[in-house]
Amino acid sequence: MSTTHYDIIIVGGGIVGLATAYKLQSQNPTKTILVLEKEKEVAAHQTGHNSGVIHSGIYYKPGSYKAIKCVEGRRELLAFVKEHNIPHDICGKIIVATEESELAHMNKVFANGVANDVEGIEMIDANRISEIEPHCKGIAGIWVPCTGIIDYTDVARKYVELIHAKNNGCKVLTSHKVTDFIKKSDHTTDVVTEKGNFNATYIISCAGLQADRITKKDHVKTDSAIVGFRGDYYDLTEKGRSKVKNLIYPVPNPEFPFLGVHFTRMIKGGVECGPNAVFVFDREGYSKTAFSLKDTLAAFGFMGTWKFFKKHWRFGLDEYRGAFSKAYFLNRLRKLIPDLQMDDIEPARCGIRAMALSGEGNMLDDFKIEFSGNSMHVINSPSPAATASLAYGNEIAEQAKKYFKLG
Repeated sequence: MSTTHYDIIIVGGGIVGLATAYKLQSQNPTKTILVLEKEKEVAAHQTGHNSGVIHSGIYYKPGSYKAIKCVEGRRELLAFVKEHNIPHDICGKIIVATEESELAHMNKVFANGVANDVEGIEMIDANRISEIEPHCKGIAGIWVPCTGIIDYTDVARKYVELIHAKNNGCKVLTSHKVTDFIKKSDHTTDVVTEKGNFNATYIISCAGLQADRITKKDHVKTDSAIVGFRGDYYDLTEKGRSKVKNLIYPVPNPEFPFLGVHFTRMIKGGVECGPNAVFVFDREGYSKTAFSLKDTLAAFGFMGTWKFFKKHWRFGLDEYRGAFSKAYFLNRLRKLIPDLQMDDIEPARCGIRAMALSGEGNMLDDFKIEFSGNSMHVINSPSPAATASLAYGNEIAEQAKKYFKLG
């Protein structure tokens, strides 16, 4: 049976995999590149289920990879979406402290923003908070004017369009689930899918929620595992929408690796509230009761999961209360908007985040790539991966150039 050969095959058609293909194609126009995506559409999981925020880079540790790449990637993303007329709005957001105990960490967040060269940020008082968001109540805050909103599926589809437009043999194929890798004697690899095999000189995986599994299928060892966390959202009803103009965030709890429930105006209409963050028993199950025995056994069979739970069990219980109680979720939202009422919110969608954990139960806070033979496997491309997709894609392309000696 003949097998089509490509110079590089990328496994995963989320925004990072597609950005990587786009960057590799731009930098290596003579190379043939294939992206294989298991779903019917690209951007079907994390990319298509996030809140659509163009992040500023204010939260991240100065000098860290993701702090640098977020700011760099945001600026490149804005140039890209302007060039290609992709709808977006740099509407700004406020980060709001409602208690004295939050002020110290709010000051640290602001200092991070200054160190990360996040443009235009300023400390604001209660009066300024009310001017920006009349229904929001806080004692102090940070105004972040360079934050925006977008639909990242639009960006991902544009990457596909541009990859195909070059007409140089590069392709993005959907409905092609990768099931195995077969190493060949000529130092190439056959990538096995449910619709046939494809041969490649080099392999790069950007598989998101399935990153650890794709890595293991290629017989590459990793000391990390992916654990899924679901974020549930509520929408503001027509009655409640007038209470939020743009984006309102709390000061994040430094002891918990999530930003807390917040309000986000969506680029295609409406306002979302959330998300919480609860452990999932199905990595790709977008409902509160979804269950996969395979995913559950994998998560609980990894010692890092238990160690993570031990560190954060109090927060975890609190998040689960919000998942199943509208009244409890509403009370959390009222911390920012006290006059929010039960009929101002209605249950909406959810998303699932791939959290890469170490064996010690620590969330991997920065990029992690496993290299082996003729393959590179991106185990962790942490939030803000969508905002920084072009910067992340460029970094992976540069790593590939060095490791594979692409010339």
